Amino acid sequence: MILLTGASGAVGSALLRRLLAAGRPVRCLVRDPRELGAERVRVGLVLGDLADPTSTRHAMRGVDCVVHLAAAIRDGPRASIEQLNALATVRLVRAAEHASISRFLFLSTLGVSQHARSRYLRSRALAEDAVARSPLETTILAPSLVVAARARLMTLIERLAWLPAVPVYGRGDALWEPIAAADVADCAIAALDEPAPGRFELAGPDRVSYDELTAAVLRARGRRRRRVHLPPAAVRAALAGLERTLGPSAPATRDEADLLEVSMTTERGTADADRLRVRPQPLAHALVSSRSGPP
Repeated sequence: MILLTGASGAVGSALLRRLLAAGRPVRCLVRDPRELGAERVRVGLVLGDLADPTSTRHAMRGVDCVVHLAAAIRDGPRASIEQLNALATVRLVRAAEHASISRFLFLSTLGVSQHARSRYLRSRALAEDAVARSPLETTILAPSLVVAARARLMTLIERLAWLPAVPVYGRGDALWEPIAAADVADCAIAALDEPAPGRFELAGPDRVSYDELTAAVLRARGRRRRRVHLPPAAVRAALAGLERTLGPSAPATRDEADLLEVSMTTERGTADADRLRVRPQPLAHALVSSRSGPP
């Protein structure tokens, strides 16, 4: 039995389809089963929250492998980014150790650092460290920017494309090597099929800046728009006001804006994906695939 967190996310939904197609028994830890769509009737369900240690312990019964994909990009109504990403992962790892579970696969991201400006990246670095230090057989997948229909940045750019000009935060010179959610899911399947201990840095074959990615999304969606670069100081001041006024329902946060200035690249290129026998698709193809539906 595989315990899967984050099953409704971009990578999680792609991975869940692959696991079920292969006939693997899966249990999902979810707040609301409706997030899983039609797949909810084909999996075991544990209702709960990663911030709740009780639900984590219950989810471990009869499990031999944990696949932890869930992550929070901002503070929740009842818990902070640090609690939802770092502390929850520590609890999940400790629960897995206590239950004598043999394998633990964790989805991290490129660019994590305990010294990063972004709270998200700091919290993810702490989570990754907890996984790496565990005596369990652990696999860490650290992708660059993930391309999917429901990916947050893709959705934001598409919505902004309805404006006469598309705003770009700052200089737009952060570098990314975008990789399709489907390719990350294939890497996870390969890591589950055979022992694959260690950390794998997953990147697509194209290296693009934030500004170039925006242009690529616009081309893929057939929209001709000019791009306008916004000064970070002014954007951060506006977002601070929105956060104070709207709280968790703010459309964006300063920490999310900070992520747009962080390069997420690897010197390994596609080598780690190749080690898992996955050939990441080019960005142009990934953007078309994300538009056409789940692979």
